[in-house]
Amino acid sequence: MTACTASCQCGDVDPKRRQLLFATSAVAAAAGMAVAVPFVSTFAPSERARAAGAPVEVDISKLTPGSMMTVEWRGKPVWIINRTPEMMATLKKVEPKLADPQSARPQQPDYATNEFRSIKPEIFIAVGICTHLGCSPTEKFQEGSPQGMAADWDGGFFCPCHGSQFDLAGRVLKNMPAPTNLEIPPHQYLAEARLLIGDDGKA
Repeated sequence: MTACTASCQCGDVDPKRRQLLFATSAVAAAAGMAVAVPFVSTFAPSERARAAGAPVEVDISKLTPGSMMTVEWRGKPVWIINRTPEMMATLKKVEPKLADPQSARPQQPDYATNEFRSIKPEIFIAVGICTHLGCSPTEKFQEGSPQGMAADWDGGFFCPCHGSQFDLAGRVLKNMPAPTNLEIPPHQYLAEARLLIGDDGKA
């Protein structure tokens, strides 16, 4: 075989040199990625922005009396209930059993600080998370005595985790693990049957 000269273009490269070139290229690529990732991440929403959440628009035109629907806002379940006249009648009756019947603690906007804890008496809106340890209560609309409930239960919400009970306005009964009534989120009516959860236009 003829020996290569200094000007040879035959492509025979020393294996050690080839490995060095590959290693150098890999390091350069990694460095490029390290610069690119922080740059691209500046376009992604911040954790704070994601946690804040955007308002949620809800159509309640098909929400019949006595029924409930759930939507998500800020990663939390929000209940929307169309209370019947019979359900609303229990609210006055149950007041002696409640820890905060007048909603003195600020768990709701000013416009929901009333016996119904709502803008419209029949439409109840609440964050479906127990104020004790963050479990999600279940609805127990019917009267009677479901398992674990008082014999004179008038309907409402029951948290199976530690037994907290709330009436049909999300007000906690006395001597329960939950320290406060359920939270009422800011909201407003955009139309007769259209709600905006998370924005009441007060800010």
